[in-house]
Amino acid sequence: MAVVAAFGYCSVALAAPPLQEAYVSNGFSVAAVGDLIVTQPIAAQMKRESPDLVKLLHSTDVTFGNFEETAIDMAHFKGHPQALSGGGWLVTPTTVPPNLSELGFNLLSRANNHATDWGVEGMLDTDAVLDKVGIVHAGTGKNLSAARAPRFLGTAAGRVSLIALSSSFTPMEPAIDALDEVPGRPGINALHTTRYVLVPPERLAQLAQIRDMQPAGSVEQSVLEADKKNHTVTLFETKYQANSRPGAGNELAFSFKMNEQDRKEILKEVLQAKQTSDFVIVSNHNHQPGNFDSAPPDFMFQLAHDAIDKGADEFIGHGPHQLRGIEIYKGKPIFYSLGNFFFMDNSQSVVTREEYEKTHTDPTSLTKAEFMEERRVSWIFKEQIWFESVVAISRFDQHGKVKEIQLYPVELGWAGRDASRGIPHLAKGDDARRILSHLKELSEPLGTIIEIDKGIGVIRIPS
Repeated sequence: MAVVAAFGYCSVALAAPPLQEAYVSNGFSVAAVGDLIVTQPIAAQMKRESPDLVKLLHSTDVTFGNFEETAIDMAHFKGHPQALSGGGWLVTPTTVPPNLSELGFNLLSRANNHATDWGVEGMLDTDAVLDKVGIVHAGTGKNLSAARAPRFLGTAAGRVSLIALSSSFTPMEPAIDALDEVPGRPGINALHTTRYVLVPPERLAQLAQIRDMQPAGSVEQSVLEADKKNHTVTLFETKYQANSRPGAGNELAFSFKMNEQDRKEILKEVLQAKQTSDFVIVSNHNHQPGNFDSAPPDFMFQLAHDAIDKGADEFIGHGPHQLRGIEIYKGKPIFYSLGNFFFMDNSQSVVTREEYEKTHTDPTSLTKAEFMEERRVSWIFKEQIWFESVVAISRFDQHGKVKEIQLYPVELGWAGRDASRGIPHLAKGDDARRILSHLKELSEPLGTIIEIDKGIGVIRIPS
């Protein structure tokens, strides 16, 4: 141990404490789902129509989801819809968070691309509503330090912490800390990434020629210097690199690089969470490389592994509105995307003028329900895959090693009436087999074997 005299004091360089194991009751359990997009109080209907699913949500120590909306009282709201949204201005009444608590949810991510659809006023009002009903949430705050900080849930089995972040966001969403007399900005815990399009080397040379043919002054010198240093080509705000992956051939692909400062600060908070709680969950909301891709972006593998190496006991991804594969890393589960759990955005009763203007639609020409059905279901999310998911229940030993994961298939009323679409039910028969077989196929390349037993997926971890 190094001891240095400095200004009359002894400065002691302390060695970092060893990474702690989880410390929970044997059999500790977490139920995890993906996105919660709820347009109305739903608990009574769920209890009537899906009592087995509600019972499942109540059966675990922790029930987690990503709350992807603004919960406000529109009659008294002091803010406004923002010029930029996360793809739509998602809003729900303040009566919905108590309903989620009634259904069993006690831990929510708030870092996502819809957190500031209604400004930081809506974001902070939503956080206050969740606080009032006693649901622990993470990923948003009055400044960056608050948004990045772990939040804690006390359970009978141990103290659970959540770090929530988003790598998909609008430009106005990232929080920032104060500096000198400049105040901090409310927002989300953002992980900035840089996207590269990987192309064959000969294609990269062609793109460089196109870049260099642009009118003088249209490409900044700093961009040209950075391209030379990094062996990239920047053209029309898109960055290209040569695809050097083995066997790539003429394949085009995306690659993402995490902002190193963001990555280090987030991992520091993961370590802090582990040092001050018994079990750590890290969640990331992301739409990369795109909603229509069932493969996770390359940076997600590094992020999930880094988080577990720093003390995370479970990593939960969500965002692309469809399932992605499951990996077990060092005895810890990684869910790269759990899709949708509630997906009721087609039945919103509040629609902004900009929603209509984006599609050149006259607001008086059809009802809100007709417009949202056409825009959301018949256009963007018309395929059945957006309305299929699972509830993942993970059970752990006292050291936080996962013992078994049960995957309960969920169907969200894809073929049902408009008012019922997006509301989850436990899938049965052919629906259950299709959902679980799809998830099994996605998980096999990650080394994960899912057995299908009586309509439930099971991942058994060797002891």
